[in-house]
Amino acid sequence: MSFPRPERGSPLTLSAVVEVVGPDAARVVDAATGSVEVTGVSLDTATVRPGDLYAALPGARVHGADFVEAAIAAGAVAVLTDPDGVSRIAARGVTMPVVEVPAPRTRLGAVSAAVYDSAARRPTMFGITGTNGKTTTAYLMVSALEALEHATGLIGTIETRVGAERIKSVRTTPESTDLHALLAVMGERGIDDCVMEVSSHALTLHRVDEVVYDIALFSNLSQDHLDFHHTMEDYFRAKASLFTPERSRHGVVCIDDEWGYRLAQEATVPVTTVTSRLDVEADWIIGGDPREADLSLTSLGEVLYLRSSLPGDFNRVNTAMAAVALMQAGYAPRDVAEAVLSRPDVPGRMELVAPSDPERPDLDDLPTAVVDFAHTPDAVGAVLSALRPQTNGQLVVVLGAGGSRDPGKRPGMGAAAAAHADVVVVTDDNPRDEEPSVIRDAVAEGVWPRSRARLEVVPGRVAAIERAVEIAAEGGPGATVAVLGKGHEQGQEVRGEVRDHDDRVVLRAALDQRSVTR
Repeated sequence: MSFPRPERGSPLTLSAVVEVVGPDAARVVDAATGSVEVTGVSLDTATVRPGDLYAALPGARVHGADFVEAAIAAGAVAVLTDPDGVSRIAARGVTMPVVEVPAPRTRLGAVSAAVYDSAARRPTMFGITGTNGKTTTAYLMVSALEALEHATGLIGTIETRVGAERIKSVRTTPESTDLHALLAVMGERGIDDCVMEVSSHALTLHRVDEVVYDIALFSNLSQDHLDFHHTMEDYFRAKASLFTPERSRHGVVCIDDEWGYRLAQEATVPVTTVTSRLDVEADWIIGGDPREADLSLTSLGEVLYLRSSLPGDFNRVNTAMAAVALMQAGYAPRDVAEAVLSRPDVPGRMELVAPSDPERPDLDDLPTAVVDFAHTPDAVGAVLSALRPQTNGQLVVVLGAGGSRDPGKRPGMGAAAAAHADVVVVTDDNPRDEEPSVIRDAVAEGVWPRSRARLEVVPGRVAAIERAVEIAAEGGPGATVAVLGKGHEQGQEVRGEVRDHDDRVVLRAALDQRSVTR
């Protein structure tokens, strides 16, 4: 995936790169530092451009130094790597300027920021972290900022936007090499505000180094990514690092859970708190429906009435968080209240899927169909609790769990589904390198103790979605099918192969087929 780079900029000499890295920590091999000029930075040979500094980083399976010839062929003029990388490059008989640093990833953000001069052209930065709600809150903020007539950028799980330009995302938060280039591009193109999802991986792996967010938001914390962080404490610490002077200027923290409450106490930047609970004190309290609004925000006697454009109590919190962040950035409360009325298009988040023919006479006989990215116990419970009151018939959920990722959350996901659904169809998500049946069994384990829900285990995601539509349609009108876990994703990873798969496309086809066969 190739991100845009700024069109303007001055080359940085290799000696200047060494100064940024830290002359006490860096050693230059095979070249005089003043004779080389660097115009870009890349850690992937597929995106190296002429004039680039190639960051050859150690990985879990391979070392970037083993691909140095490809980087040179693409135009790299120098390499940034660790001592092992220097040895590997020498062993390959390659002679070129090499900057050796003990831990190059920790210096990559500083180097990228200097090469692209991203700080000088950076828009107002909003960074959103938390387990659930990052993407929806980001889209709510972008939609509101556009309603306020601001040129807006977005960096997140689904896509990256630079004004009207859209680029499909590979990960939630890009590597620092791409991030600083993007921020410089946004500055060049007159982008006023950038809204970013900031993952715990990005914070731990130095992807957002040298970025200071004007407003940082924390939504919640629940079990996820423990294959990477190992403990909830480590996971929390990664998220909490965003709320330090090195990474942000002000925080907006939801204190609905214990982690948010703790973060509000421990953050080392000023924090504005938000809650929907009545048993805790906060700067802004989310209330009920005192007028025609969906929710109210109350602070020291000031009341702001808002209308949430998305269904579900969790989206009331997301809407409130977006509104408070905008007010903290200096926007007038009345303008914010009007701006958040704009309904964002959030792919794969409570996304309604309709049959191909909207004029079909049997539409009322078909179930309501929803696709959502929910892939943690809390997120599954939140989505289904929002759908339950709106469902007059059966609520049928399709659910799996990703392979090679935090296995401890799988039974909890099954239990969360069983607590709300009438039928739980357990199937495959992204099995990756695991045996799919082992994952299905773990999810189903959480369903078994819940006698209220009927369990069906259906190998193969397409077959499971078709079966869910069949069950819902046969149960009579008013049913809902919720396909959870993959959301906007357009591929399914199995044994190293990414196969074409989009839950929305499959679900629509199942609805179409159901109408034909009835």
